[in-house]
Amino acid sequence: MAYVEALISEINRQSPKYAYTVDSIFIGGGTPTLISAEYIWSILDEIYRSFKVDSDVEKTIESNPKTLTIDKLKAYNQMRINRLSIGVQSLDDDLLNLLGRAHTTEDFYSNFHDARIVGFDNINVDLIFSIPGQTVPVWVKTLNKILELDPEHISFYSLQLEKDTEFYKMYEEGKLDLIDEETDRLMYHKALTMMEQKGYIHYEISNASKPGYECRHNLKYWSMENYLGLGLGAHSYIDGYRFANVEDIKKYIESTDQVDWIHKNSENDDITEYIITGLRKIEGISLKEFERIYRVNLYELYKETIDKHVNNGLLEIDTKGRLKLTKLGVDLANKVLVDFV
Repeated sequence: MAYVEALISEINRQSPKYAYTVDSIFIGGGTPTLISAEYIWSILDEIYRSFKVDSDVEKTIESNPKTLTIDKLKAYNQMRINRLSIGVQSLDDDLLNLLGRAHTTEDFYSNFHDARIVGFDNINVDLIFSIPGQTVPVWVKTLNKILELDPEHISFYSLQLEKDTEFYKMYEEGKLDLIDEETDRLMYHKALTMMEQKGYIHYEISNASKPGYECRHNLKYWSMENYLGLGLGAHSYIDGYRFANVEDIKKYIESTDQVDWIHKNSENDDITEYIITGLRKIEGISLKEFERIYRVNLYELYKETIDKHVNNGLLEIDTKGRLKLTKLGVDLANKVLVDFV
């Protein structure tokens, strides 16, 4: 497979530049479970040959129901992939059809149970709410069914309309009745309440997990740690540089340098990004840690903005010296975050 060969070549070519110990591997950016498990073996083999990999590495593979088979799951388990993420989105077949998903509820149940049988003990499920036509009772029914399965991690996102998609075209043509904001927030808080009652920890705006099962890989993004993206359209952040690969598969396969663009962050860029990603975490930002990294006091730097949102009940500085969104602030996060840009 030409694409996998190009990816393996990129891994081999990039590795000498980065002498880091790899403690997280995330095989995603689409649906990697569509391809043969042998290709995943080849990719992981090259990563282990090219990089120093921590013995306790978190290895995640993204999937969609219906792309998984018992044989593939067995192979992933043999590769010591220890975290499986399944994009179920909904447990209502009518809504899945509206979303254009190829799978059914039964496909998901089959894949989930097979994953447990072969030994996966760290499974994430991705859910979407505020889907046109979705009611609060339908959303609650999906949540109840998911919680009965007891996955270790749940990601839950409000549907976002994106231009150049079939959904956006339907919206422009007046064929979609979007969920109003009040119902959207009701669905969000229903999810939080139900998950917290089952022992899940809400650790990021759209993510909750059982204790100890927070996604280490995503926490790197939200904590402005280094990460190297490899493959078509992959993004990276290394030592203050952001760069991304080409998005044209023909160019990716044929090129000996797949990087499409590179940008050196200014200190102001890094500070802004640190705040925006850090406030997505429910625990917020340690003022002490921020000052250690950037040698400047965060409160003094953004006193006017912080005071404004503390006074309107959207931000708080807790007793541990952490700047964080309040419960109301989580609902209005974009209103807060835009003021730090």
